[in-house]
Amino acid sequence: MGILLYSLSNPELKSTADPRRSHWKLRLSKPLILCVDDEELGLRVRKMVLESAGYRVLTGIDGAAGLSIFANEPVSAVVLDYYMPGMNGGEVAAEMRRLRPDVPIILLSAYINLPAEVIRLVDCTIVKGDGPEMLLTKVQEMLPRDAGSIDGEVRG
Repeated sequence: MGILLYSLSNPELKSTADPRRSHWKLRLSKPLILCVDDEELGLRVRKMVLESAGYRVLTGIDGAAGLSIFANEPVSAVVLDYYMPGMNGGEVAAEMRRLRPDVPIILLSAYINLPAEVIRLVDCTIVKGDGPEMLLTKVQEMLPRDAGSIDGEVRG
């Protein structure tokens, strides 16, 4: 049996309404994934795929929007398109690494010949035609084993 330490001020920690038992129920939600792509259809499809697997998903329509979300939300992983107007995925990944180097970044591209300096910035690459199974596999591989939905009780 493990020990579970968690802040009582966290809204995820809720008292049960049962007056016969004094305990707390802990619900940790799935990781928050940020998807950034200038193609709205692809962005919506990836959001649906990830949400159907139980992940929470935020989307950004370009690099600047993605960076703003990344800087202000507790993102667990990023799925990032390479070719976008304005800032490309390499520029976005470089800034994300500067802000929070521990957050995994999966780079999407329709092209396989990406610059080596960009590939070094990300944790893995996926070709856009690889399909939803590959995306889900890579996201799962990039996240810590304990990331995910946990239901537990802390008794007092």
